[in-house]
Amino acid sequence: MNGRAGTGYTPADWGLAVIRVVVGVVFLMHGWQKLSGGIGGVEQFFSSLSVPAPGLMAPLVTFVEIIGGIAVIAGVLTRLAALLLVVDMLVALFIFHLPNGFFVSPNGGYELVLLLAAAGLGLALAGPGAVAIDNLLGDSVLGRFGGAPRQRSV
Repeated sequence: MNGRAGTGYTPADWGLAVIRVVVGVVFLMHGWQKLSGGIGGVEQFFSSLSVPAPGLMAPLVTFVEIIGGIAVIAGVLTRLAALLLVVDMLVALFIFHLPNGFFVSPNGGYELVLLLAAAGLGLALAGPGAVAIDNLLGDSVLGRFGGAPRQRSV
């Protein structure tokens, strides 16, 4: 059984799509939380952590999480979006979460940040999978940048 009955997609194709969508939703929601709570609050929090240029970084991080989350969900420019989200999580890991231990509860440890960084890195390396807009873009500049699969000669 090849797993392609009816759809042309394998279970691995659907598996990558599930991971991509769930990771994208988590980032989208975290970015939305920053936006709806007020960028000023995010800026103040970043300032308290000595993040350089908090007035620039607060909207930038919010934008990366919202737009990057949407891009990962849709599978468009997946590798670029995932890589930006990995950088976002690595900065959060080293600036805030790492000293707070492993578990998120009760002190904001790094387990979720580590998981999101690893999932983002996996998507950046593997690409979006077959069930993605990147594949509709084919060999265009955007398709190549997003992770459209290449045919390899054997």
